[in-house]
Amino acid sequence: MVFSMVECYIGPVHCRFSLIMFKPKTWLRLVVIALAVAALAYAGWHFTRPQPPVVELATLARGTVESTVVNTRAGTIKACRRAKLAPVSGGQIVKLWVKEGDRVKAGQPLLELWNRDLAAQRELATRQLATSEERRREACIMADNARRDADRTQQLATRGFVSPQRTEDARAEARARQANCDALTADVKRAQAQIRVTLAGLERTMLTAPFAGIVARVTGEIGEVTTPSPPGIPTPPAVDLIDDTCLYVSAPMDEVDAPRLKAGQPARITLDALPGQIFSGKVRRIAPYVTEVEKQARTVDVEVDFDTPPKQILLVGYSADVEAIIERRDDVLRVPTQAIQQDGTVLVLGKDDKLETRSLKTGLANWAFTEITSGLNAGDRVLLSFDDENVKPGVKVKANTQKGIKAAP
Repeated sequence: MVFSMVECYIGPVHCRFSLIMFKPKTWLRLVVIALAVAALAYAGWHFTRPQPPVVELATLARGTVESTVVNTRAGTIKACRRAKLAPVSGGQIVKLWVKEGDRVKAGQPLLELWNRDLAAQRELATRQLATSEERRREACIMADNARRDADRTQQLATRGFVSPQRTEDARAEARARQANCDALTADVKRAQAQIRVTLAGLERTMLTAPFAGIVARVTGEIGEVTTPSPPGIPTPPAVDLIDDTCLYVSAPMDEVDAPRLKAGQPARITLDALPGQIFSGKVRRIAPYVTEVEKQARTVDVEVDFDTPPKQILLVGYSADVEAIIERRDDVLRVPTQAIQQDGTVLVLGKDDKLETRSLKTGLANWAFTEITSGLNAGDRVLLSFDDENVKPGVKVKANTQKGIKAAP
């Protein structure tokens, strides 16, 4: 390559031109150096320029949206039948037929109190009954014989073989014998009633299972004295019996949601003890009153049955949550509820990866999804997080590729 050069001298002013010649290798070095400087300058500008904020986006799709009501506090697994049993009368425990964890049948004895006095009374009443029956049988036999004798005397009197006075005496004797028979029959019934009284007294000292179930707790030991609870003073039951073949969930719902709840509505049940599992159920009962736990916490107890008894063994007292389904719509366009701002708008990824504000109309909604009736289309990508102050309409953003773009399932 050829370059011209001008040289000037002070003194006799004169200038001269000279030509500088560069070798091809030198020229190539200069080009490489120039390109390297340009690349470094571009890299410095590229890595120091402001980067678009990274955001999480959700792609809209069609699916199911439900309007639901959930409990305000943890619910509880309860048994359809649970009896906290205690003897009707107090006394000393002499026999414990069961222990905690035993399964029992209906009518099976559980506990027995000291009852020798009542047993003796029953034996006495039984003997008195036997005596009364023997006396009644004797008296009734005599009465039957007197009645037949009176009939024969009447026949003889008709033929004139005996006097009318003899006939009257025979009839009176028959009536007296029959009255004695009737009196002793009544005495037999009294003795039978006395036996029933003693048996009732014995039953008061025996505790039996009113239904089949499992013994949850036994309070007391042989030799200890148990007493029934005085009015207004609860005491531990002698035996706590649970029928664990029938279970349901009782959960408190906010009083504001009570008008929307109805018996027969479908529901979902989740248990802390079985994470990740969801059980279907139906609302069986809604309490007819409001429970006031605190002044600001008024709830209505709702009972939910399992559609199918769980295969797992559930313990009475497990904590549970209930989600009652008020209304359900399938195959509708939906957006994650967290994507909707307080003013009812959403930020949508538009042209050049810039955010745009969209107004929309919504239908059913819950904590997870909201139905979209207008304003968005399937495939639109909406902003999920609003934590960054720099993320606003008109800002170019970048999707978070580490977590992936969340799509509506």
